Amino acid sequence: MISRVSSRWLACSSRHGQHVSKRRLFVSCTNSFEYKVDFSERSSIKLSGGKYARLSDGCAVATLGDTSVMATAVSKSTKSSSNFLPLTVDYRQKAAAAGRIPTNYLRRELSVSEHEILTSRLIDRSLRPLFPSTYCFDTQIMCNLLAVDGINHPDILSINAASTALALSDIPWNGPIGAVRIGLCDNNLVTNPTRRELSNSDLNLVVVSAAKNLVIMLEGSANNVLQQDVLKAIKFGVKECQHIVNCINNLQKEFGKPKREFETKNVDDTNGNLETVIDSLCEIKLREIFTNVNHDKISRDTAVKDVKTEVFENLKSNFDNLNLELCSIIFDKVCKRIFRNLIFENDTRCDGRKLDELRNISCEVDLYKPLHGSALFQRGQTQVFCTVALDSIDSALKLDPMTILTSGINEKNFFLHYEFPPYATNDIGRMGPSMRREIGHGALAERGLRSVVPENFPFTIRLTSEVLESNGSSSMASICGGSLALLDAGVPISQPAAGVAIGLITNYDENDSSHIKDYRILTDILGIEDYLGDMDFKLAGTKKGITALQADIKIPGLPLKIVMETIEAATSAKHKIINIMNTTIQSSRKQKKDNWPVTEVLNIPIHKKGKLLGPGGINLKRIMLETGAQISSNTENDGFTIFAPNQDALNEAKDTVNKLMDEKSEPQLEFGAIYKAKVVEIREIGVMVTLYPTMQPTLVHNSQLDQRKINHPSALGIEEGHEIQIKYFGRDPVSGIMRLSRKVLQGPSSSAPRNIGGNGNSTKST
Repeated sequence: MISRVSSRWLACSSRHGQHVSKRRLFVSCTNSFEYKVDFSERSSIKLSGGKYARLSDGCAVATLGDTSVMATAVSKSTKSSSNFLPLTVDYRQKAAAAGRIPTNYLRRELSVSEHEILTSRLIDRSLRPLFPSTYCFDTQIMCNLLAVDGINHPDILSINAASTALALSDIPWNGPIGAVRIGLCDNNLVTNPTRRELSNSDLNLVVVSAAKNLVIMLEGSANNVLQQDVLKAIKFGVKECQHIVNCINNLQKEFGKPKREFETKNVDDTNGNLETVIDSLCEIKLREIFTNVNHDKISRDTAVKDVKTEVFENLKSNFDNLNLELCSIIFDKVCKRIFRNLIFENDTRCDGRKLDELRNISCEVDLYKPLHGSALFQRGQTQVFCTVALDSIDSALKLDPMTILTSGINEKNFFLHYEFPPYATNDIGRMGPSMRREIGHGALAERGLRSVVPENFPFTIRLTSEVLESNGSSSMASICGGSLALLDAGVPISQPAAGVAIGLITNYDENDSSHIKDYRILTDILGIEDYLGDMDFKLAGTKKGITALQADIKIPGLPLKIVMETIEAATSAKHKIINIMNTTIQSSRKQKKDNWPVTEVLNIPIHKKGKLLGPGGINLKRIMLETGAQISSNTENDGFTIFAPNQDALNEAKDTVNKLMDEKSEPQLEFGAIYKAKVVEIREIGVMVTLYPTMQPTLVHNSQLDQRKINHPSALGIEEGHEIQIKYFGRDPVSGIMRLSRKVLQGPSSSAPRNIGGNGNSTKST
């Protein structure tokens, strides 16, 4: 059966009407479609659907070049027991998408890679702010990499495919959104740069925007890019996102399902105005708690819990059949409103700080002598202990094949590991594999420091950040502490880097719920300000520029004006933090520590490599066991590099190498001289000979045995143990193998053969 295909033209224009283009929309009787989104002088993204996973609530495929990602959205129809949105986002990249087979023993995908986790978090933060606050139904977004061309990145496609799938579904969602990656190549902004372009770009910024130029999410890294260039890139990215938003809106009108009705949690009560009663019982006490600057994190939380318990006991004695879950929801709502109102009323925060004031900061370095580098960074009640370990280049982090293909990075000689134990927040928990949050925070801190670490550093750098106390952004504290630890370890970073978290409290217009009537930007936020606030904007960089940023926005979008002011506030705070850090240590430590590792290039002649290695590399293994030094091949000069944990180990290893080279020194052979060679092995292609007892057997090929063409040495009557005369023509300059010939001696001999003496000198035989 052949389906009838119809087509229509749809026009899509930008907000200002300057960019108008036409796209072809193909529709079939199965409601499948394919829509093309054009950008400014860049390749277009294709959005399609109606063909795959039709039992899901929504499904769409996004394609750029030959890279395609399918996203599906499914939400339960029964209400969850939680008071928040139980949203799960999973991104998976299969080896089959690149025509590969996994190299593990099962030959299939096993655990989730770090790249998949980071991409899942990227998608989650882009979608979550636009779900209705009262929607508490289990929802799952799955993004499946269908094909990857190794040129275009799939993470941006995943966000756009998920946005399209949600827009087409009946799941309540206040989208759509559009996502683009912005690069800065040769001072020119590029939309969705290819993998090669991104490798030469000073900026890697993901911008997610909704309609009316509202910013939903930002995440990126930069090579110390100036603030004005980052602001320009954000504005440019938001403008490009509008093309995607307009196109998805058209698809939603044409193919989208009607949004489902859903039951919200009942906040009304049958015993009167419960919210008014709770407000009257706790407002004065909560105001006193939130204005008492003597409270710290634990005492403030304890005081709020005590008020909550007291209110509940009062309600139980006055109301029958009291719904405690409902009371808890209302109390939290009242608590949030009072906390936010106090900031608007006083322009002062709960710890007494002004809106742009930093918490007290203290820094220490060189805490423990055995460590290559260490630092303790304290900002308020956020405390981070950072350590630096320097190891050989062989210890670089090797990435899995699919991550290499999608990210373009083969290995990393600088990486940061972030740990958040439960005692950091006075909790009890089980320590195990890193969770998504820890991986995400560690990746953000790593991006904040990566651009200041030298690329040609001769060691692999592992920076660990252990959060000992947490009441605010520990990932930004990890950047500050990590920068100090790198300086303490003597790593020649270009400039010290610091990070800070900026919060936001908004007040919406009562007549227009989409218009922000008033707002306050909070510098260096506390944990409670993050929890009860509307944004967690993290920015890191040096005094010169920006190295990383990440915006977690909890409201349905921010105007560009607020985003610009936030970056201004973060930049000012970042400079102040660096000035404080500089009072502890300002530049890389010049004087090496006793335990600092050392590396040196070994100049080993090509023909002596075998002597250094030994059978099966046994000599290198023995040196490592005896001295702790590692010897590895150097691809740059075709030699060897020796790495040692300290100078004494290096000297000991070099002595061992020199002894190996001096043992049984080889006699010096004269170019063009004739020698007697002993046949030690007969092969199909020639004979293996030695000129002296300690020599490694060398091949004399059949073509060099006789002036006649022979197929086997036995044709000449040569057997093992025979002595033959050969002429020496030096060593091959590439392989170092001796070049020997017998056939050149078939004519009249010009000189007598020579014997090789035991002392290594050549003497004429009598």
